[in-house]
Amino acid sequence: MLNREEAIQKMNQYGKEKCPFFFMIDFLQQKPIVISLDEIDTDTIQFSIPILSIQKEKTHATDSVFISHKGYSQELYNTQIEKVKQHIRQGNSFLTNLTCQTAIELNKSLEEVYYIAQAKYKLWYNNEFVVFSPETFVTIKNGEIASYPMKGTIDATFPNAREIILQNPKEKAEHYTIVDLIRNDLSMVAEDVKVSNFRYIDEITSDTGKLLQVSSEITGKLSVNYLTQLGTILFKLLPAGSISGAPKNKTVEIIQETETYNRGYYTGIFGVFDGEILDSAVMIRFIEKKAEGFVYKSGGGITAFSEPESEYNEMLNKIYVPINRKY
Repeated sequence: MLNREEAIQKMNQYGKEKCPFFFMIDFLQQKPIVISLDEIDTDTIQFSIPILSIQKEKTHATDSVFISHKGYSQELYNTQIEKVKQHIRQGNSFLTNLTCQTAIELNKSLEEVYYIAQAKYKLWYNNEFVVFSPETFVTIKNGEIASYPMKGTIDATFPNAREIILQNPKEKAEHYTIVDLIRNDLSMVAEDVKVSNFRYIDEITSDTGKLLQVSSEITGKLSVNYLTQLGTILFKLLPAGSISGAPKNKTVEIIQETETYNRGYYTGIFGVFDGEILDSAVMIRFIEKKAEGFVYKSGGGITAFSEPESEYNEMLNKIYVPINRKY
């Protein structure tokens, strides 16, 4: 395990040499992992992303995974959301991503969940946690960087669900804030930054039904020597705006004083550089194995428009395993 500066230097060197590597960076950037692809041991790391997969050739049961959450104290959640909204009223934050750790019952091992889940990005790490994320952090290809912040989730079975999620004032404010934040973030590392696709909808099929999720695409042009700066570029953009908030530094302080657990690698990023292309994901949709059992980490963005009951339900609705993908 490396420190922050060591990780940046190693990623920059691998990029300069066009050496393929895997990386995983925790939310607070205190325990980054950077290793060349030929060093990966599938007894410790298995992953699948659009440009590459490294995993065991192993057949697992294909029957459904079942999750039953044990609930999260609504009284505690209401206290937390009120604390966040007080900061918002005081002007300390415009948007804060509040997350929770919910105890769950799970009928499969983490490795079995990894193989059953169908998602754009999947990661199993050392039988400690499994990630099945729909959200790209950034891609870098041919000198262009692109980010795809995801903000806004709704049960697809609701009547007029698409119109509701796109017209909801709270969801609009949250998405506009994140797009503006990511656009500013990319402007630190790239030129000609623009919103290429604003508020498009993906449909996700989970073990509990279908969800609609709203994303945007933001792109920019990198300098000619960008391959020698891969680590520098990525760490300048962390933590991801979609899972922290705005303004970022103060909002991370609010998150740390409000949440009741350590996020760890949850809401960090992982990805691969294959020698030419870099692809990465935000580590959301996250099951972790604790001494006392399994927990599912989930949450959502809180704004001045947020209603505690709605936010609480959204946090619990995100406790799922995707079993059929459409993105």
